[in-house]
Amino acid sequence: METDIQIVKDLTPRRFGRYGKAWVVFLSVIILASLLAYIQQLNKGLVVTEMRDYALWGVYISNFVFFVAISLVGSLITAILRLSGASWSTPLTRISEIIAVAAIFIAGLTIIIDMGRPERLWYLFIYGRLQSPIIWDVIVISTYLVISLLLLYFPLLPDFAILKMKYGKNSKQGVWYRRFSLNWKGTPKQKELYTRSIKILSVLIIPVAFGIHTVTAWLFATTYRPGWDSTNFGPYFIAGAFVAGAGAVVTIMFILRKVYHLEAYISDMHFDKMGKLLVLLCLLYLYFNINEYLVPAYKNTIGEAVHLEELFTGEYASLFWLVILGGLIVPIFVLLFPQGRKPVPVFLMGILVVVGAWWKRYLIVTPTLLHPFVPIQGVPESWHHYYPSGLEWTITFGTLAMALLIITLLVRYLPVIPIQETLEEKRVSETINQELK
Repeated sequence: METDIQIVKDLTPRRFGRYGKAWVVFLSVIILASLLAYIQQLNKGLVVTEMRDYALWGVYISNFVFFVAISLVGSLITAILRLSGASWSTPLTRISEIIAVAAIFIAGLTIIIDMGRPERLWYLFIYGRLQSPIIWDVIVISTYLVISLLLLYFPLLPDFAILKMKYGKNSKQGVWYRRFSLNWKGTPKQKELYTRSIKILSVLIIPVAFGIHTVTAWLFATTYRPGWDSTNFGPYFIAGAFVAGAGAVVTIMFILRKVYHLEAYISDMHFDKMGKLLVLLCLLYLYFNINEYLVPAYKNTIGEAVHLEELFTGEYASLFWLVILGGLIVPIFVLLFPQGRKPVPVFLMGILVVVGAWWKRYLIVTPTLLHPFVPIQGVPESWHHYYPSGLEWTITFGTLAMALLIITLLVRYLPVIPIQETLEEKRVSETINQELK
């Protein structure tokens, strides 16, 4: 009983301390600056950006693809590991669900930013055609957001009921937890419905998650450009999304473990297993990268040759090799060894993977647009180059800060680690130990 009380105490959401409040203020300032920049873009149009007829998809779409990739972590950890019965993943499921919800929400917001005029989103619904991959993207993103929210909310019902009792029914926090617990009492009928609902959502979210990344890849692959004219793009995007999502999980779980002192629940074993998973995913993504560049290099058409030269030895070579080496090769070599799968090295490799994943999306979008198969005649020289303006960077940093703020607020009011599942696993473990004795 005392152990149960201690677990509830350890996993109860905590107030922000001095550093937590400073972090929220810092993120809020960045978001405010990005909002002012967006108002300027809204008033003057996309002409204030550096996007032109060549680079019509700039840093905004790179950012969109990045957030879509990060959101896959919801199905990777929550759904697949839940369905496989991997009990070791319990401390990571809530973290993964929170990251997925924040990422997919900001991905949708980024598309609205890139449209120039937000009312154009409405036109997609009233004038959209099913022949357009853009409509497919809108449908799967909306569906994925709804399922992700449900997959985050349903497992919280028992935890809300526990927190309601902890804070008391009449306290302000207790009132809110009581409302969100939906009268959860843990009856057999409720548990049966609860278990079945989570299984259904876990099954549903996997094809939807694969669909959103495949459709996003089709947005590129159906556009006739060097670097995009590939049947490999669907699995290429999915593999990259798994890497980015796993990198985000190990990064956030390390920070939360330090801040909330969760060493007893997020152990070195979790970092070791996530490190093994991450190295496997990096190897898979490296294979798709080799395939993605080897085939066009072998065919060596004029358009593809110009594109590959820009990446390997040209204007984008430094960034390209930093992404490949820093975002894939180095993490693979570090995580292959047991000492490299300790918490600190895994955390550092997670940061490298996430940063590399963002710049990888930038490289997928920008160089290809600047070298079309059929170039426009007589265009200004500036159209052959694209460097995001300060306004674009400000808005982009604002979306990143907003995603972090959503995660920060969710971990402030939601149990980072599922309380009820942790209690049940402890009791099962104690029962097994008693039987063995």
